Amino acid sequence: MSPHAAALALVLALAACAPSLQPPGTGIDAQRLGDDVFVTHDGIELKVKSWLPQGRPKAAILALHGFNDYRNFIADSAAEWTEAGIATYAYDQRGFGEAPDPGIWAGTEPLVRDAGDMARLLRARDPDLPLFLLGESMGGAVAILAMAGDRPPPVDGVILAAPALWGRQYMSGLQSGALDFLAHAMPWFPVDGRGTGRVPSDNTAMLRRLGGDPHVLKYNRIDAVYGLVNLMDEAHRAAPRFAATALILIGDNEQLIPRGPLDTFLKGLPADAAPRQRLAVYPKGFHMLLRDLNAGAVRRDVLAWIADRNVPLPSGAERKLPSGQ
Repeated sequence: MSPHAAALALVLALAACAPSLQPPGTGIDAQRLGDDVFVTHDGIELKVKSWLPQGRPKAAILALHGFNDYRNFIADSAAEWTEAGIATYAYDQRGFGEAPDPGIWAGTEPLVRDAGDMARLLRARDPDLPLFLLGESMGGAVAILAMAGDRPPPVDGVILAAPALWGRQYMSGLQSGALDFLAHAMPWFPVDGRGTGRVPSDNTAMLRRLGGDPHVLKYNRIDAVYGLVNLMDEAHRAAPRFAATALILIGDNEQLIPRGPLDTFLKGLPADAAPRQRLAVYPKGFHMLLRDLNAGAVRRDVLAWIADRNVPLPSGAERKLPSGQ
């Protein structure tokens, strides 16, 4: 076989093994919200869980989970927040938990649109109720892109907990090239986080529970990781357009998301949004801030900020945003 024919054969083989994406649903403008299900604009049914206080809530939080996780990620925090009169809602994002085709990446656009549609449905239920969008890790990247888009969700503020912002510009050429090659040549290739030595939380009892939870993904297809990196890339580049009122929460012991990309994102935020955007860095915090052993301090800060976006945070963890704003 000639070199040109061999190259053509390789290209065709790679094209036949392109990264998988979930197909869209068959509905058209089908979005609706039931007690335990969110039907997306294209008719996909996503499980919803609600934590509701006694009587009318003082405010509501829409919580977006991270990669491999599902709606129950916010359960412990939501249980505390209900005691303060806050309602919390969370749904399984496409490809995770009990959503269809778990483990198959859905694509950035559907994830971002779902977040906006869900927020609009909650706002329609009670237009006068303060509504906040919370995103943890991957959910933080989704929240950033939703708020930076042409049709941001109608929320009063955004809470970013350890947002996932590690993109290709912070990867070596070898890392990025290997990811791109494997995602196209062997999209099914399984990977997991074992052996990296990185610790997501100091709450080992919680981590063990997650290990036994059948709705938490234990490994990923390499093309799903490829999709996540694309999402993080886009979120990182969206910094100049992220002008929302925001509380950004970071752990000093963060081991999953490098601090460099986070700092660059913070420096890239629009200068005119600085009075509305606040940063808290927790000395005892890891990646899973809302489930770490120090989660109580983080949860109380969230409550205080929701009640008044200008008061000092009870933990004393607030830090000045990096210069660049």
